[in-house]
Amino acid sequence: MVITASMVAELRAKTDAPMMECKKALTEAGGSFEKAEEILRVKLGNKAGKAASRITAEGVIAYYSEGGVGALVEVNCETDFVTKNDSFLAFTKAVAVGIVKNNPLDVAAIGAMPFSLDGFGPTIEDVRKGLIGKIGENMSVRRFKRFEDGKLASYLHGTRIGVVVAYEGEETPAKDVAMHVAAMKPVALSSDQVPAELVAKERSVAAAKAAEDASKAQAEGKPVQSAEIVAKRIDGSVQKYLKEVSLFNQPFVKNDKQTVEQMLKEKGTTVKSFTLYVVGEGIEKKVDDFAAEVAAQVAAAKAV
Repeated sequence: MVITASMVAELRAKTDAPMMECKKALTEAGGSFEKAEEILRVKLGNKAGKAASRITAEGVIAYYSEGGVGALVEVNCETDFVTKNDSFLAFTKAVAVGIVKNNPLDVAAIGAMPFSLDGFGPTIEDVRKGLIGKIGENMSVRRFKRFEDGKLASYLHGTRIGVVVAYEGEETPAKDVAMHVAAMKPVALSSDQVPAELVAKERSVAAAKAAEDASKAQAEGKPVQSAEIVAKRIDGSVQKYLKEVSLFNQPFVKNDKQTVEQMLKEKGTTVKSFTLYVVGEGIEKKVDDFAAEVAAQVAAAKAV
């Protein structure tokens, strides 16, 4: 597979790794970005993973609550320009309001909810199709979550990050936790709740990194660590990862002298769950290779 400059640039943007390392990783991975990211993490350590979650798709996160019921929703579009469009923002808010009032079973059911805007209607789907024609960009409701049990605290960082925290106790510390989640992006409440596939992936990366280091030491004539020490090192890396991604173990953003768990205990508040949405999370945005496109057009013209 031909590794293009745009592919290398995209991987670099995600990982902060050197250009040549990105090209080597993509070549070794046969063009697979996910595999290339793992290769870079093995070779370069955690540095290559720090920017791996940078968002590539566009859209808006909205939250609405009424009568103890809340809704967090993500609506996507093609460009950042449209995220500032008044009609698009009104549509997104209407979706959140409709989810609270109508309790749709899934994303598909949202389209049937009643709504009119800019002369389009009478349903959400009719408005969506109308706005696509008016604005000139595709848009879609990607995901949502409805909350109806217990107390809720929310935090929106602009329109790109949204957090909802279900809690018992005082509202202020719960809101602080919502802000913390937006900043630190934990994946679970506690270490034992981190998804098994993430733990397995981290262990695999740590093991591969240890093997890489052992191979390098051997090539340089340096002592190679025993299997027991290597195993402890791998376990240590996994434990460090678990603390970094579990909410309760993270240093609290407003006071890094205590963990989130310690802060909550001090305030007499319990966080039961949290939901974090980041615009475009997990979506690969197409990166056009302009030079290749021009070259292809020139070649096509010569062939005529």
